[in-house]
Amino acid sequence: MPIDVVLHAEQRAALTVYPVESAQALGVDAFVTDRLGGVSAAPYDTLNLGNHVGDEPIDVQENRRRVASAAGVNETQLVTVRQVHGTHVLDASLVTPSSEADALVSDRHDVALAVLVADCVPILLVDASSKRFALVHAGWRGLRSGVIAKTLLHFGDAATVHAFLGPAISPEGYQVGPEVAEHFADVPQALTTDGGDRSRLDLRHVATLQLTVSGVRDDFIVRSQQVTDGGEVFFSDRAKRPCGRFALVAKRAS
Repeated sequence: MPIDVVLHAEQRAALTVYPVESAQALGVDAFVTDRLGGVSAAPYDTLNLGNHVGDEPIDVQENRRRVASAAGVNETQLVTVRQVHGTHVLDASLVTPSSEADALVSDRHDVALAVLVADCVPILLVDASSKRFALVHAGWRGLRSGVIAKTLLHFGDAATVHAFLGPAISPEGYQVGPEVAEHFADVPQALTTDGGDRSRLDLRHVATLQLTVSGVRDDFIVRSQQVTDGGEVFFSDRAKRPCGRFALVAKRAS
């Protein structure tokens, strides 16, 4: 069975971060940021890491610098891309300022990867049999299109891959219409009816099932119990729009 855990806060310089303990034994330093410790003004207060939501670019740059420092790298070594709710998987070594992707893979020690979210599921994949690791941005569109399975193709054997699912919106907070629900009608327990043609969608349940179907052992899957509902600790696009983005960050330990 997947393991559900509570992430515990830790102070790194000016930031409160939430380390992923299950990744540490696999040689990866990974953590989740929250919305505190940055410089952005409302409604992006304060640690907004998204440069596409209307925030001041200079504030986003400073926030990213702080996150890079918490990861033990400089700003140029923090690798992010423009996420488009697709399935493109990109090697971190090939990222350019104009790159678009929804998954990043690497086996390098000198870069930290980051995916940005505000309700979607951030996923860390770490191979126990190699130095390869990956981060995945999985919203409903990416899950529908197979971003998890496509990312796992970049690993030698999915059975040796460990997965971590970070804070995301809960099914109680995620009401969808039939145009979304139809894509997950065949996923057991992913949908609950919510009156009329409305449903509640459990994104993390869908992600978990897709991981196991792709060959990841269910006891190698760890899920954060924290959720983005309400947007008080982690940014939530459903709770307030516009809003900032928080990150799942990962770096292979030296």
